Amino acid sequence: MIVSELARAAGVTPDSVRYYARIGLLKPEKDAANGYSRFGEADLDRLRFVLRAKLLGFRLDEVAEILGMSDHGHAPCPVVREIVQRRIGETRRRLAEMRALQTRLEQAVALWAAMPDGEPDGHAVCALIAATGGDRKIGA
Repeated sequence: MIVSELARAAGVTPDSVRYYARIGLLKPEKDAANGYSRFGEADLDRLRFVLRAKLLGFRLDEVAEILGMSDHGHAPCPVVREIVQRRIGETRRRLAEMRALQTRLEQAVALWAAMPDGEPDGHAVCALIAATGGDRKIGA
């Protein structure tokens, strides 16, 4: 398969295939006759693995580490478990931050409901945002 065929089979763009090859996640053979990158079924399986890992939130450097371990005959499953456990904690923290942001946004909208739109006066760019600081803090 050439780049476009592999991309079509995996449901990605040819640029994605080229990028994954450039960073070493895919290792195509070069066609001696024309210099085209050639991919086989193993490359399609590998690309599908990369895409599944990305759906689970793995970064490309982590995917490269996992593939490298497998390529060298080492079981990557312990590393995968550790990454997922760490990612669960990170995701929980981000969700808490997003909930806090949601609360601040809702409080700001409630605070601003009775406020008029203001014109810049050289002291404040937007009276609404300025009203959320100082004495009239929102959230905590």
